[in-house]
Amino acid sequence: MMLTNLLRLPIFLSTLFPFQRDSQKTPSSQENVVDLGYARYTSSNRIGEYSIAYLGLRYAEPPTGERRFQSPVPLDEEDGKKENKLVDVSSYPNFCIQGGRDGLWGGAGSEDCLKVNVYKPVNATRDSALPVLVFFHGGGYTFGNPRNFPFDHWINQSPNVIIISVYYRIGAFGFLTPPSSNLGANLTSSFDLNAGFLDQLEALRWIQRNIGSFGGDPTRVTINGHSAGGSSVLLHLVRESSWNERLFSAAIAQSVYRVPVPKVEQQESLFDFFAFQAGCGVVDLSKRIDCLKKTDVRVLARAQDLAERSTVFTSSYRFFRPVVDGKVIKEYPTRLLLNGDFMGVPLMVGATSNETSLPERDIEGGLRWLYPSLSDGDIAQFLKFYPPEHFDSFSQQFRVITGESVFICARSLMARAYNKVNTPVWAYRYDQPNPVLGSRVVAHSAESWMMFNGTKTGNNGTATFTPLDKTELAFSKELIAYWISFVRGYNPNTYRLAGSPEWPRYSSNDKSKQIVLHQGTVKKSGSYAEFEDEEERKRCDFVAGKVDREQN
Repeated sequence: MMLTNLLRLPIFLSTLFPFQRDSQKTPSSQENVVDLGYARYTSSNRIGEYSIAYLGLRYAEPPTGERRFQSPVPLDEEDGKKENKLVDVSSYPNFCIQGGRDGLWGGAGSEDCLKVNVYKPVNATRDSALPVLVFFHGGGYTFGNPRNFPFDHWINQSPNVIIISVYYRIGAFGFLTPPSSNLGANLTSSFDLNAGFLDQLEALRWIQRNIGSFGGDPTRVTINGHSAGGSSVLLHLVRESSWNERLFSAAIAQSVYRVPVPKVEQQESLFDFFAFQAGCGVVDLSKRIDCLKKTDVRVLARAQDLAERSTVFTSSYRFFRPVVDGKVIKEYPTRLLLNGDFMGVPLMVGATSNETSLPERDIEGGLRWLYPSLSDGDIAQFLKFYPPEHFDSFSQQFRVITGESVFICARSLMARAYNKVNTPVWAYRYDQPNPVLGSRVVAHSAESWMMFNGTKTGNNGTATFTPLDKTELAFSKELIAYWISFVRGYNPNTYRLAGSPEWPRYSSNDKSKQIVLHQGTVKKSGSYAEFEDEEERKRCDFVAGKVDREQN
């Protein structure tokens, strides 16, 4: 294994991506034009035999100037109809402004980023009525670039779906939260909470209006997200208005990022620190917001990074994330889930075997970093429920005690909630390590590496792609087939690859089953069904009981 890893040649990318190297660039022609009425889009980004990508289509007006920190403004499509101009969308757009990661500063990207990428079969027309998959990227609501998750090979494998990836505001630009006590009527028109989540909603509305022009069926839309994108999927499911708007009809939630969705007042210190670091430390809130709207984006980007890494800022709530605003997000999503307050649509949900979001440290420190509202009594209960004698090592204990709360328990909690109301649900455990890491631990994002050409997200919107060998490609195709089968028929089995095992539907009895997604050989699947681990299920019940403290 180690020799294989040494022979791998990762491709380091900032502007060069593998699907562009292999693309069959063709001159724009009338047959590649998609007419939306207010604009005509053309693309020469044809990849392989079946796929063509329309990249960077606006779904809202630029959130710049006075629109900074506000809800997305729908496109003025009526005004666009006057020109109906032809726009070439063959190249990826600039991504949303990034927060830093891996000890490096962020700041790359653009505010003018409310766009989508549309991947479609070349021959799809308005009459095709193909099912649609909408993907929300992860990145902790701080970083992430849809370009790092290409879907060309998905379309080439199964040219009977439309796939859309969404750019939405992240970090302070998407989730800055002013003090609620001072957010009076005079500010409600100039500032909106949870703007980044509202971006996602506007993208879904744009899809409802326009996806038919690409050959998609607006009544068959599946939303899919990984990590923070998976958390977003859960927020869409428990959002009360989703039931009436019907912006989607099924959901896939991968490694749902179950971190705090704090109350507005808990983000006040973060707002104050951010505003001061950006040079907007005046007392009057309206003047601070006015100052922040006029400040250069590079200054704001550095200020948002300082909140996470500064030793001067001592608040435990130091991340820009969705908040319970009483309007769009009315309650902690886990509480709504347990109460049965969610949109009942077919669901796929799962996690990797060993994921967590933290590097190893002392357990108490890790839990408090993740969930600042945990009390000393809560920590003691965690340590009692996860005793060291139940694990092979401290590393395993740390990974399980943090990882189940952050990611893994979403599988059990969501699957049981959906099954309780007799809504079809399929659960999975992804159990194939990322081979580039040289570890047997199946860490966070291992399935993304396998499903997206060996991708690994870097800093400031970059990525590396490591070519897959023949065995990995076979497994990748198996995974993609399950996902697309669910999009096409709301069942991962209907169009699964020949030789792939049947994925058992989750049931409510004590012998609930899920699939283990595991690599086999070029000719034989390594995936198999298993019973849900009863001890894990009990631990997840304990975790669910901490919803008020974990605030997720």
